[in-house]
Amino acid sequence: MGVTIPTNRSVMFGSLSGDRLGIWVAHGEGKFSLPYPEEEYNIIAKYNYDAYPGNPNGSDYSVAGICSADGRHLAMMPHLERAIFPWQNAFYPAERRADEVTPWAEAFVNARKWVEQNRVK
Repeated sequence: MGVTIPTNRSVMFGSLSGDRLGIWVAHGEGKFSLPYPEEEYNIIAKYNYDAYPGNPNGSDYSVAGICSADGRHLAMMPHLERAIFPWQNAFYPAERRADEVTPWAEAFVNARKWVEQNRVK
């Protein structure tokens, strides 16, 4: 499955804006039913196709992930934890085969950095 990371205000995904990445979808659950116009949401990931099977659950606006306005609360259907290492992917670009981890690992690094910068001391 492929997703695009649009420009977003997310702790985890802001730095991945503009990337197109492969990711696993384990089932067709997790449909986003969004009653407002697309620009009203902080969308952090969109399926690359609008219809099944590219949008496996039929989410409005092909949304695969959404975040709160402040960027701290995330809801997403695809399983980025299943795509951390190149060998976990069905396809990984030949020119990147030497990568120890995929770009998805950056989301977890971003979360750790945010916690370190915002924890109460």
